[in-house]
Amino acid sequence: MKILALEHENPKLTAEDFGPHLKAETRRVWELYQSGIIREIYFRADQTCAVLVLECENVQEADKVLSTLPLVREKLIRFELIPLIPYPGFERLFEEPQNTSP
Repeated sequence: MKILALEHENPKLTAEDFGPHLKAETRRVWELYQSGIIREIYFRADQTCAVLVLECENVQEADKVLSTLPLVREKLIRFELIPLIPYPGFERLFEEPQNTSP
């Protein structure tokens, strides 16, 4: 299942609070990317927040995986997890029209 993960920073913290953990964070993200769990990673253009696309069995697994990130462990960030399913609307293109005449 694809999971969209939206980062939320602890608003009480400063950039200096993050500094000591950034190299370890980057290393762990790289490991998860190489293993295929993190499929895509971005930063939002309008704010400094990460957006990840994960491939996990379910939201609980995604939460467990993200809890291994140093910034999450240190409670500097948290993630909002959104489970995704494929868009089913294309099926409408192939449906036979229903006959409504008496």
